[in-house]
Amino acid sequence: REREREREREREREMLFLPRMALPSLLVLYGSQTGTAQDTAQRIGRQAQRKHIQNRVAPLDGYNVAHLISESLVIFVCSTTGQGDPPDNMKNFWRFLFRKSLPAGSLCQLDCAVLGLGDSSYPKFNFVAKKLHKRLQQLGASLLSSVGLADDQHDLGADAVIDPWLLSVTVPSFPRFCRLPPRYTFHFLEGVGETSGDTERNSKEQRVPSESHPFPARMTSNQRVSHPSHFQEVRLIEFDISDSNIEFTAGDVVSMRPCNNPEDVEQFCQQLRLDPDSQFILKANDSTAGTHSPAGLPEPCSLRHLVEGYLGVAAVPRRSFFETLQCFSTNELEKEKLAEFSSAEGQDELHAYCSRPRRTALEVLCDFPHTTAELKVDYLLDLFPPIQPRSFSIASSPLAHPGKLQILVAVVGYKTQIQKPRRGLCSTWLSSLDPSQGEVRVPLWVKKGTLRFPADQDIPVIMVGPGTGVAPFRSALQERIAQGKAANVLFFGCRSQFKDFYFSAEWRDRVEEGQLKLFTAFSRDQEDKIYVQHRVKEQSKLLWDLIANRNAYFYIAGAAKDMPASVCDALKATFQLEGGLSLEESDQMLVAMEKAGRFQSETWS
Repeated sequence: REREREREREREREMLFLPRMALPSLLVLYGSQTGTAQDTAQRIGRQAQRKHIQNRVAPLDGYNVAHLISESLVIFVCSTTGQGDPPDNMKNFWRFLFRKSLPAGSLCQLDCAVLGLGDSSYPKFNFVAKKLHKRLQQLGASLLSSVGLADDQHDLGADAVIDPWLLSVTVPSFPRFCRLPPRYTFHFLEGVGETSGDTERNSKEQRVPSESHPFPARMTSNQRVSHPSHFQEVRLIEFDISDSNIEFTAGDVVSMRPCNNPEDVEQFCQQLRLDPDSQFILKANDSTAGTHSPAGLPEPCSLRHLVEGYLGVAAVPRRSFFETLQCFSTNELEKEKLAEFSSAEGQDELHAYCSRPRRTALEVLCDFPHTTAELKVDYLLDLFPPIQPRSFSIASSPLAHPGKLQILVAVVGYKTQIQKPRRGLCSTWLSSLDPSQGEVRVPLWVKKGTLRFPADQDIPVIMVGPGTGVAPFRSALQERIAQGKAANVLFFGCRSQFKDFYFSAEWRDRVEEGQLKLFTAFSRDQEDKIYVQHRVKEQSKLLWDLIANRNAYFYIAGAAKDMPASVCDALKATFQLEGGLSLEESDQMLVAMEKAGRFQSETWS
């Protein structure tokens, strides 16, 4: 092992004397919705930095796309969201790149490669990466490799594709374990109180709340809507958004960034021997970090605020976390294990240790106490990614609840081989907030969702929303009924009519008033399980009439397991039974509806 380390150091010394002209400048551009593509892009940048290759890592919408014609080497890392949509931070780039006016050979000087991060359980798996790869070819770029299609469903996760793909792009085999300088340096202050004056001022100046300037909405109610005896805790939460300039329509989503559990914050500070009340300001050490503190952090900031509201210490760490952690390890046993987790060959072990049992970064630090004792505070922002915002379908309409916004939240909790139960960060945090005990403010912002509802008064809508998937349809029904649109059909499913039939009284009132046709499937209230797809099949005559004769829109929302595919199969069976279509023709009809916007789905894993 010592000889291997010496050879590694020798290669490092040789790299210092390689002619710089032989190493092209690398630009890594990413489109990331949940932070995974960003983490992968930054990991590629760190590997290039260890090889002394000049590089820059940036979000696609933070890069002037007009400069692309002068770049020599670019790696694109992008995820796919919704129904084949680009992430929020690459939408402007996407629109520009697909302009029909761009000349065919405009990128003929560019060498590039595209890595997609996706989930094969979704129908449009890695759609954005595939389409980007094809478009770059059309514009004359030289592609260094076939498009990389990383899959979360793989037993080893995305790395099972990323590692061999990087080799296929002829990216050099980078030395892995030399410690790089931190992106930021912490400068601690004495006798200075934390302030967020600039953030507050900017928020007031901001016309519409956004991720960088959220609106601190007051929580007005937080009530459990599932029966107390039901295994799943589901809550209806309402916020006051008066004077926020927030506008939304049915199908839109609200986003918020949750906070870490106070107990986790205290444990983290104890493990790293940090004073949570100490104040600091950040100084960027290189151009890739930018010139300012990360968005959302006040200046000065306390360590408690940083850990509680910014660092993802409760997230399941990625492979890059172990690569960085190993740089600090001086304990031979811990160093050897971290090296294994960081290697391509050790991904089976890493998956079994971390991903499968959903072990958090904080729990990993507990398992590597000697290495944790060596960590430097300046590396906190390199080790821990920021807490990612969570998005929820809005479950209300301002036409029914002016100045208010409601969400339906299932509190996530489950068990793994780890003794301590696993908890969803955002849902657990939201469920803990009690506005009856004092004022509660949650910074939030609204984004356009993927669901669009017809403006035409006479076009019917058919909505299939089991469980909390009914949330966007409640918003749509409130909006449509307020507009006088009564051609509404809802298929709702849950386990029990008496335990998790959300908004049952509201639906009954709408049915009695002739504003809604409701079909329910209570899967556990009888011996044979009944699901929404069974009810869809039973209503084949009604559905065929609405779709074939009245141009109805069909919607699905809910968990992306078996339900969406089963509902689609039931719908195609309706086309065959009532319309006399063949299997192939029913497939074509559903595709045509989707292209016309008459078939839409919003699913999540």
